[in-house]
Amino acid sequence: MEKEINETLQGQSLVLETKAGNTKKLYIESYGCAMNFSDSEVVASILLNDGYNTTQILEEADLVLVNTCSIRDKAEQTVRKRLEKYNAVKRINPKMKVGVLGCMAERLKEKFLEEEKIVDLVVGPDAYKDLPNLLADVEEGRDAINVLLSKEETYGDISPVRLNSNGVSAFVSITRGCDNMCTFCVVPFTRGRERSREPQSIIKEIQDLSDTGYKEITLLGQNVDSYLWYGGGLKKDFDKASEMQIATAVKFEHLLEMVAKGFPKMRIRFSTSNPQDMHEPVLHVIAKYPNVCKHIHLPVQSGSDKILAAMNRLHTREEYKNLIDRIKTIIPNVCITQDMIAGFPTETEEDHQDTLSLMEYVKYSFGYMYAYSERPGTLAGRKMEDDVLEATKMRRLQEIVDLQRIHSAFRTQEFLGQTVEVLVDKTSKKSENDLSGRNSQSITVVFPKENYKIGDFVNVKITNCTSGTLIGEAVGLSERN
Repeated sequence: MEKEINETLQGQSLVLETKAGNTKKLYIESYGCAMNFSDSEVVASILLNDGYNTTQILEEADLVLVNTCSIRDKAEQTVRKRLEKYNAVKRINPKMKVGVLGCMAERLKEKFLEEEKIVDLVVGPDAYKDLPNLLADVEEGRDAINVLLSKEETYGDISPVRLNSNGVSAFVSITRGCDNMCTFCVVPFTRGRERSREPQSIIKEIQDLSDTGYKEITLLGQNVDSYLWYGGGLKKDFDKASEMQIATAVKFEHLLEMVAKGFPKMRIRFSTSNPQDMHEPVLHVIAKYPNVCKHIHLPVQSGSDKILAAMNRLHTREEYKNLIDRIKTIIPNVCITQDMIAGFPTETEEDHQDTLSLMEYVKYSFGYMYAYSERPGTLAGRKMEDDVLEATKMRRLQEIVDLQRIHSAFRTQEFLGQTVEVLVDKTSKKSENDLSGRNSQSITVVFPKENYKIGDFVNVKITNCTSGTLIGEAVGLSERN
């Protein structure tokens, strides 16, 4: 499964091919969601043209950047420890500059630069094109900061370099920002209002990926289902659009179909969806095109109507269940995954049982499950008392995790005896003699290597499984090769 926050990637130093003539060295680490890793590729592309090649050796870097996340307290604490490490190295190499990018940059700008004086520059998610100017300020001895949120910036004109890529799968950003204002979430404040990227720039980026051998792309955004291009501008301003703009607007189902038809040999995924924006036309596109993966990540966060209202989730439990029913009717072989928060303020035992019963109804294939932690700057952080005992949160979280493990095992067992198409993306962690990849439903499949290689689409007959992995034997290359 592709985690929204993939723990195995956190803190990786990213590297790309060197550019002749570049004399400065950039060390860049990323934390958080897939969008942050995608943004790091944009940053590396901008700095590649400003004289920087990447390095994985911290001590030799001229510039150290950390791309940050404010979603969870754990990520912030990790970044702070890394900043301590960078500054220890900087005492030995005083010419080295340290910068913070992304969501924490916007939220903690004064603290980092002025109070704690632990960084030289602070750059928000919409200001990466300003990096060369900010670095010039730093060279002249000035602190540099740009955390202005943009109404237009989508980086559609930047061709991202692919950092630490397997050469098989890539993220393609299609929206930035979010309008949903869930009370637990800091994203609208750190990434700004929702705006969509021009469709032809998306198609061009995918064409470039296809031309260089990539086999799978994930259309990426805080809320991809609400993608809406009507010539530029914020989604919230669409009600002021002209008749021509309305008539020619491109919605997510249109973009998804354009990509599916235009690149029939590539697999198409998307993340993340929001229940209130998941419209039925999208489901029909997923069902119609075999190269659109049959996996929908559909965060629900709670099964209780009371808690959903407190979270400002714009759907009810019943509406969510009805959506699940429509999804399963239109896409019978779909895999649905979830996000869930345990112990949100005012959550009672009855609310918790509502969550467990919703899980029983859906039987998700996989999930990302967290205990609630108060995030400064959110509405919940400002207005709600974090009144659920930590021990109660952790017990409820464990019950959610335990139930998900049962459902995951149930869902993998459904594949026993089936033959599935697998896109090979790596050698198995457990054996050099096995290959690993994902099927259309985003479940990991492991099978003997034989003569197959990374990047192949292979038909695999499933003979065994664990709660998270399918195990099988290759029966031949698929028609998608």
